[in-house]
Amino acid sequence: MKQTGKLDYLELPAAGGTLDTVKAFYSNAFSWSFTDYGPTYSAFDEGLEGGFQAEASEAPAKPLPVLYSENLDETLVAVEAAGGHIVKPIFPFPGGRRFHFTDPAGNELAVWGT
Repeated sequence: MKQTGKLDYLELPAAGGTLDTVKAFYSNAFSWSFTDYGPTYSAFDEGLEGGFQAEASEAPAKPLPVLYSENLDETLVAVEAAGGHIVKPIFPFPGGRRFHFTDPAGNELAVWGT
């Protein structure tokens, strides 16, 4: 069962190459398999679920850890109260809703829920 605050997903940029090139690398080097969600996103499930985003305007600049929340609205309030800075308010995405924040060290993370 998923719990609030657990690391649940990792999004990675596929900038500097094509999505096919990145998928081929991980397939050849580590035998990863992928599920494509359109021409610019490909997901993996290799111990920790994640995906590569090839669209430059949507891709994270760095790896983006994604946490899970059982109550997204309450978690957003808790993140702000703890000193986090909301950089993308709650928005819908395929599979649910999420928001992005930076921690006091400047690391960007996301939190998703339904």
